[in-house]
Amino acid sequence: MRRIVLGFFVVLFVGAFTALGVWQVQRLAWKTDLIARVDARVHAPAVPAPTNWDAVTRQTDEYRHVRVSGHFLNADESQVYTLSELGAGYWVMTPLKTDDGRIVYINRGFVTEDKKAPKTRPQGQLDGEVTVTGLLRMPEVKGWLFQQPNDPAQDMWYRRDVQQMANAHHLGPVAPYFIDADAGAVPGGWPKGGLTVIRFPNSHLQYAITWFSLALLLAGASIWMTWFRKPEDGEDSI
Repeated sequence: MRRIVLGFFVVLFVGAFTALGVWQVQRLAWKTDLIARVDARVHAPAVPAPTNWDAVTRQTDEYRHVRVSGHFLNADESQVYTLSELGAGYWVMTPLKTDDGRIVYINRGFVTEDKKAPKTRPQGQLDGEVTVTGLLRMPEVKGWLFQQPNDPAQDMWYRRDVQQMANAHHLGPVAPYFIDADAGAVPGGWPKGGLTVIRFPNSHLQYAITWFSLALLLAGASIWMTWFRKPEDGEDSI
């Protein structure tokens, strides 16, 4: 009876570890395909930003290289606190109004803490028609663990929730995405674009090896205990 019970649990755990290994192999294939698709989007020539907003999804459109033309609504700029490779500072989120009246938020780039106020970088507050190229990003509606929530009443922003920003500035409906501007020369040097971080952790192969190794070790130990190990004096055989 004891041998049957132990055998049952060995089979159960070997099966579970193997299933987890297979799942990680499947995740590895999915992640590898995702990385390839995103890399192709990022390095493709810029295409017009989507105007059929209802059709935009994270899966099909995020990190697509796009372009849009219009006029910046500099008076409605918001600054979102961030930690970047240049240190602590802010993303400059500026709504852009196209010729057909649509509004798309542009993440114009990073400014240091002493450049938060637009008056400290007047040359970068572009007037007239501009054309922006960059990567399409989805709004940050949910924050990370321990991240402070946005405080529209105090004009304090910690995540790039574009509709919430638009509501605070009474802009009405805006595109359900924003565009991270490409790097480029800006009068006065600020904001600095082209700082999008694209990083997809891909440890699924290591996880798969770990699960398969556990399954193999458990199966091997069970076989050795059952068939090759000799019980010592006074010890029951499994």
